[in-house]
Amino acid sequence: MLRALAVDDERPSLEELLYLLRADPRIGSVEGAGDATGALRRINRALESGPDGPDAIDVVFLDIHMPGLDGLEMARLLTGFAKPPLVVFVTAHEGFAVQAFDLKAVDYVLKPVRRERLAEAVRRAEQLRETTPLIPVHEPDPDHVLVELGGVTRFVPVEDITHVEAQGDYARLHTAQGSHLVRIPLSTLEERWRSRGFVRIHRRHLVALRHIEELRLDAGTVSVLVDSVELQVSRRHARELREMLIRRTAG
Repeated sequence: MLRALAVDDERPSLEELLYLLRADPRIGSVEGAGDATGALRRINRALESGPDGPDAIDVVFLDIHMPGLDGLEMARLLTGFAKPPLVVFVTAHEGFAVQAFDLKAVDYVLKPVRRERLAEAVRRAEQLRETTPLIPVHEPDPDHVLVELGGVTRFVPVEDITHVEAQGDYARLHTAQGSHLVRIPLSTLEERWRSRGFVRIHRRHLVALRHIEELRLDAGTVSVLVDSVELQVSRRHARELREMLIRRTAG
């Protein structure tokens, strides 16, 4: 049975949606949220719980027009997670269907919501959940990083990563072939990859020593060239970086 979350800033619409979902025998449990911020907190708890945990959520029924973060922006954020819940848009506006399906939405249900139409969306979500294998949770692979790209799960070798850029609670991994956004703080990667030759050069950047092409000194500022990209080195990290490069060259 599906575990659902309904998100709508209009209380009457949310109550009606909750009522219809609770009447569907394929919905095991359903909760409501009045805005995207509250919904994201609940989804974060679900992701921390894991797909089989007590707080797991299988599908989100999501309004589009909401104050602050709207439904499309929220769905776009969810695509950054390794295993996001399925999304069904429930909206009074017809003009966003193309964008919704670009975000891999399961369905696009128009208000006023008809019981039969919502039941079809539930059927599609249930079918997708049954046919999409869950990715087992393992300890982090020391040699690869799991990333999602266009709905495909890929394993990026750590040795291919030239540098990492902090983006809030996320990190952007740069390789010669492109970049990937993962939901891992830069501080976690710094600790995990220190023994693999990665060094912090700035509060926003972590670089692989083996990919540094040049160390540049200019009017008291220090920078490095990594895969043809120049990155600033902060003063607090400059001395440590020079010493590490010297030791690496001497070795």
